[in-house]
Amino acid sequence: MFPESNTGYSFEDCQATADWLLSQTAVRPLVGIVCGSGLGGLADALKDQVAFNYRDIPNFPQSTVHGHAGRLVFGTLKGRPCVCMQGRFHLYEGYPIQKITMPMRIFKMLGVETVILTNAAGGLNQDYKVGDIMIIKDHLNMPGFAGNNPLAGHNDERFGVRFPCMSDAYDRELQQMALDVGSELGFSDFLREGVYCVLGGPSFETIAECRMLHKLGADAVGMSTVHEVIVARHCGMRVFALSLITNKAVMDYDSEEKANHEEVLQTGKQRAEQLERLVSTIITRLEHNNNYA
Repeated sequence: MFPESNTGYSFEDCQATADWLLSQTAVRPLVGIVCGSGLGGLADALKDQVAFNYRDIPNFPQSTVHGHAGRLVFGTLKGRPCVCMQGRFHLYEGYPIQKITMPMRIFKMLGVETVILTNAAGGLNQDYKVGDIMIIKDHLNMPGFAGNNPLAGHNDERFGVRFPCMSDAYDRELQQMALDVGSELGFSDFLREGVYCVLGGPSFETIAECRMLHKLGADAVGMSTVHEVIVARHCGMRVFALSLITNKAVMDYDSEEKANHEEVLQTGKQRAEQLERLVSTIITRLEHNNNYA
């Protein structure tokens, strides 16, 4: 008996959840999308939707964050079959890290080949403005430094190898494609590339923490995404990730600025339409084994 065999995220548990979902919809998704705070509109853009509340899906965690709808939506985007998480799970909600990342395993079992993750993040890079979209090229995993990694514990080889490589975690071809698409759409002025740092949350960072993270090479900071990326790569999916810069991290003791979640949601609303256009255009250009082009 392995420790996760009765916790809801063993191979068999994930398979049962995937089988249940496949029995409820005819969509066979090749792309999996995760919507961050205020960015759930991506799922609304799907055609011929079949949606499930998280609470109705066997073994699935529940989203508790304002701005996260808590629905798994199947459908097509420009003719491409997709599945979209409207709302994700975070360490600060109190879930074990294996539970947070379980949807990535289910994506794989549904047939997903490419995962696109979005999040709202604080800008550490002083050149970034609120409303910028940052293509994530690499990450710093702070909880991982402390041993909180979704792959800790027994490794089931059916998911992936014991020691997966992370130097190629973020697909370089997809990053380049996003820059090309962004340029075509006229988004170059607010499209960036950078390093995302994940923290546990839910408290926002102190000024000293922001200064430290910036010195370590982080361009943006948030409370999600990285754990999902690790598990997605572990089970062999391509990964592309975007941060919407919703607030500037406070780096100065004389500043009166304060980070708040309402600001995050407001920026999400303002930039959401352009983010949706960027992501949907990228999806139409993806090459898959069973090509839908």
